[in-house]
Amino acid sequence: MTVHPTGETEQATAPAEDLGAFLAEAIADPGELTARLCAIESVSGNEAAIADAVESVLVGIGAGEGPDLEVLRDGDTVVARTRLGLPERIVVAGHLDTVPVEGNLPPRRTVMDGEAYPDDEVVWGRGACDMKAGVAMALSAAAALRTPKRDVTWVFYDNEEVDAARNGLGRVSRTHPEWLAGDFAILGEPSNASVEGGCNGTIRVDVRTTGVRAHSARAFMGVNAIHAAAEVLARLAEHEPRTVSVDGLDYRESLSAVGIRGGVAGNVVPDECVISVNYRFAPSSSAAEAEEFLRTFFTGFDVVVTDAAEGARPGLDRPIAQDFIATLGLEPAPKLGWTDVSRFSALGVPAVNFGPGNPLFAHKSDEHVRVTEVERATAALLAYLETGAPR
Repeated sequence: MTVHPTGETEQATAPAEDLGAFLAEAIADPGELTARLCAIESVSGNEAAIADAVESVLVGIGAGEGPDLEVLRDGDTVVARTRLGLPERIVVAGHLDTVPVEGNLPPRRTVMDGEAYPDDEVVWGRGACDMKAGVAMALSAAAALRTPKRDVTWVFYDNEEVDAARNGLGRVSRTHPEWLAGDFAILGEPSNASVEGGCNGTIRVDVRTTGVRAHSARAFMGVNAIHAAAEVLARLAEHEPRTVSVDGLDYRESLSAVGIRGGVAGNVVPDECVISVNYRFAPSSSAAEAEEFLRTFFTGFDVVVTDAAEGARPGLDRPIAQDFIATLGLEPAPKLGWTDVSRFSALGVPAVNFGPGNPLFAHKSDEHVRVTEVERATAALLAYLETGAPR
């Protein structure tokens, strides 16, 4: 179902100058802050303006009533951290970029049609769900934080929605890993304001079959490589994916053919066929172990790895994570897709996904987020970070 704004709507339009003040005016209203963040168009590669504005807001927060913040920057990634000398540190991270606009800017704060939204106000527009609502949650919580029970690092990074080589979080993990140091990390990816722990890993391989080229009128003179692919597809069809328990969460794996290419011409028996296969593996396994499994699974065929990313254990057995779960009062679920929690895991920092927004609407033309959900997520995050905050 596609949902559209209906009734009275209020558009958020970014001013030509002083975007920092534009955001700071809404810092105490995470719903309005979401709309204003969306109003600053920031398709991947064009994050400079929003990064400048967020940096300005963080400098203002550090000069305010809460703890001092050291503000750092690498390209269009902005990091701010307290330096209170507390025994543990929380990292809260979110990306500033979006996928391309699809007729869904400027954003609107409105009521949506459909029975799923009775009298429920939403922010509609590119980035509302993925993940400017998560950024608003973090900024609003940072502004409201007065006496943190742990040191906090806030990370707002660029180029998440494009090639991994350009990812700002990955860049900082290579150039300034100490900026991301912590005991537990929270990534504000849309999760319906619920906790999704860790993530599956992912690996893609090309499985190649070979034959002998011949004229199709004399097919008996050749060996058809596409026909040979039937064995590869049969193995995939017969495979029963595992469900693996990791730190109390059940991660369901998947093994799928995601592409096939072959053929020379309409009158030629092909001598090559390539089947692209994607394996989503539980975070108890490494990418190297996943590759070994695939090479064994496709014994007899040529296997070439084209892409791989490690999964991430949620670390929910740690007291610092258990405190987060207890604060929210929610039952955690596994993250079956891959997210940047994996980058924290590689640095030895267990991480979870927690942010407002329904991930089913991410990247869609009708992308939106409920205002009440942004408010609820912000209050929950603040309760976890703040000493003596009500639960």
